[in-house]
Amino acid sequence: VSDASGCSMIALLHTGAAKFPQNLLSRSRQAVFPLFPAGVLKGFSSIVSRKLASHGFGASMAAMSSFPPQRYHYFLVLDFEATCDKPQIHPQEIIEFPILKLNGRTMEIESTFHMYVQPVVHPQLTPFCTELTGIIQGMVDGQPSLQQVLERVDEWMAKEGLLDPSVKSIFVTCGDWDLKVMLPGQCQYLGLPVADYFKQWINLKKAYSFAMGSWPKNGLLDMNKGLNLQHIGRPHSGIDDCKNIANIMKTLAHRGFIFKQTSKPF
Repeated sequence: VSDASGCSMIALLHTGAAKFPQNLLSRSRQAVFPLFPAGVLKGFSSIVSRKLASHGFGASMAAMSSFPPQRYHYFLVLDFEATCDKPQIHPQEIIEFPILKLNGRTMEIESTFHMYVQPVVHPQLTPFCTELTGIIQGMVDGQPSLQQVLERVDEWMAKEGLLDPSVKSIFVTCGDWDLKVMLPGQCQYLGLPVADYFKQWINLKKAYSFAMGSWPKNGLLDMNKGLNLQHIGRPHSGIDDCKNIANIMKTLAHRGFIFKQTSKPF
């Protein structure tokens, strides 16, 4: 019999680890593990842990067994901030572009992409926008254009191994606005293509409602409250919102929730 790492259980039973004096086994252990002495189980756990580590999943066996496996190797948590005013200006332009790479096995953050973006149609931020997002004029002046930022996103995706066809990843947003409205709308206005990896995503609001049975009207604030989580950072900061999304996802995963794509194919 072989396990997933290709290790033969029969071979293990013939190792020194398998030669365990029976008088050292407690009655309870004999009842639960009559075929596997403690040394074999410990050795097996160690082998599996090393195998996982070799694939970049450096989680302990305890962490691995604490929640069921997800359908994706990585979740890419994204939350744009854009130019805005009251009444709303058109077109809106992305001014903050953050992505967190979340390991689907451990639900821990492995890498971060974060850039501010220079708006070109309305280059001057409104007082309303600065008050809402905390982004001041000096943070966007002289920054790359959206086209340049998208090129750097693609470079980051390649560096992180996310463009490998064998690696399953998906974006996660708080709502459908970021990838259904904001990015394709601005790309269309500027005549830029939208990469295929931006065309499917998980709406965290929908995922939360499936898991908890209630719709989070106030987004992250309601989700944090419903899960008894402390809000991280400043509301409407793109990078802080990403951290909150990641924290909510980790909590739901530990409760046994399996995340699935919620967007319809383009």
